[in-house]
Amino acid sequence: MTTRANWATDWLARREALSPHKIALIDSLHGDRAITYREWNRAANRTAHLLCALGVGKGDRVAVLASNCVAYLDLWFACGKLGAILQTLNWRLAPAELAGLIADAEPIIFVAGTAFADAAGQILARAGSPARLITFGPEFDGLRDSQPDTPLPDPGLRDDDPWVICYTGGTTGLPKGALLTHGSITANSVNTVMSWGLDSNDIAILNAPLFHTGGLNVFTAPLVHCGGTSIVCAGFDAEQVFDLVERAGVTVFFGVPTMFIALQQHSRWTTADFSRLKIVISGGAACPLPVFERFWARGVDFKTGYGLTEAGPNTFWLPRELVRAKPGAVGWPLFHIQVQLRDERGAECGPDQVGELFIRGPHVAAGYWRQPDETARAIDAAGWLSTGDLARRDEDGCYTIVGRSKDMIISGGENIYPAEVESVLHGHPDVAEAAVVGVPDPKWGEVGRAYIVPRAGAAPAADGLITFCQAQLARFKIPKSFVLVDSLPKTGAGKVDKKALQRDA
Repeated sequence: MTTRANWATDWLARREALSPHKIALIDSLHGDRAITYREWNRAANRTAHLLCALGVGKGDRVAVLASNCVAYLDLWFACGKLGAILQTLNWRLAPAELAGLIADAEPIIFVAGTAFADAAGQILARAGSPARLITFGPEFDGLRDSQPDTPLPDPGLRDDDPWVICYTGGTTGLPKGALLTHGSITANSVNTVMSWGLDSNDIAILNAPLFHTGGLNVFTAPLVHCGGTSIVCAGFDAEQVFDLVERAGVTVFFGVPTMFIALQQHSRWTTADFSRLKIVISGGAACPLPVFERFWARGVDFKTGYGLTEAGPNTFWLPRELVRAKPGAVGWPLFHIQVQLRDERGAECGPDQVGELFIRGPHVAAGYWRQPDETARAIDAAGWLSTGDLARRDEDGCYTIVGRSKDMIISGGENIYPAEVESVLHGHPDVAEAAVVGVPDPKWGEVGRAYIVPRAGAAPAADGLITFCQAQLARFKIPKSFVLVDSLPKTGAGKVDKKALQRDA
């Protein structure tokens, strides 16, 4: 009998051995300081020694509440060296929610960014947690720099040992903590490097939040695997993105649709030089077709990806030559991934039928932290993950995501996918952003309501929006009401918060 190979290893130690002088990180928070893989590995070793001195061992949790910074990345890989589990906390959550997560995970150490230090103390008190609080900055640096930079003893990791608790939104109660293991993070990275064609020459902008799988695993971990470079940014800033694309040699960029919309509304959009970009990919939510078309007009092969915290998040790839031929498609499954579409009865769907997407592969999370019932509901005995997302597959085997099953509006027996309607509304010249949710209706059971952020100086009327939609949508898909708003609520990952809109509706 054979067992699957154990891929768990000390990533930075291996990368230092292979390319010690290659630039791993550029710290935009500190004057664009360049950090080699040797320097990064030694810093992570010091951080790991510090955690060990504070009593952290294999399986222990280390919580972090901070904006993006190099020290955050050091902490992540230091936990990997020890076999400790990094608990990444969304700083947009309420203190009561964060206290609940701390009480549940029981971390030994709580590391906070300077902007969150006071809140962290209050959160620990509210949770009744004895965790030691350390603040990034002089306190953290002083403790870390007193430690040696030598390798640590091998913790004897296995693929199924957890590395990160990364939270995903729940419909009720606290967010669920997906357990990203050493094996699942490695498999996502291998799939991405192999299938997306990343290499050591690639440079990414890391401005997606590190509490989100997009910040950790779309490009950051895969670029460590292949020896590329990440530019660490505190968060998304359109002006900074244009600067980095034009002068820092950026080749790959990941964002959510709201980020790309902001770039296209910026004054530098029409003059920016995008010629070095190899991959520009949107994820996290459905991206409107007009956003694609504006990039294509600038010569950028902009595409949409698909993933979720529990699986990768990278799952599909659309070849460059098919980006315009299959607009909005996510493509084919990555190298070591299986997918299925199932109808309401659990039967596999045929071509061009919409069904729920199921995913299986070594990149799937081990389940949810201390929630065995939720784990069993999400991942069946054969390893298939129920995503709750709806998709269709064409005759070529290419997949397109059509929306969330919970977002789908059923109006008079007809299915309405909000992403399709939003894509049309984004093509209106007076619409900057649009989001569609279902609201109760006495006749049809449920109808669509569109929340519209107008472009500067515009005030689109409902009649005009309806007329615009009629040219592209069936009558039953057109929202029955339109609400003009100054902005749309966003989640910590930058996606439109439709739960907040539905509460308002």
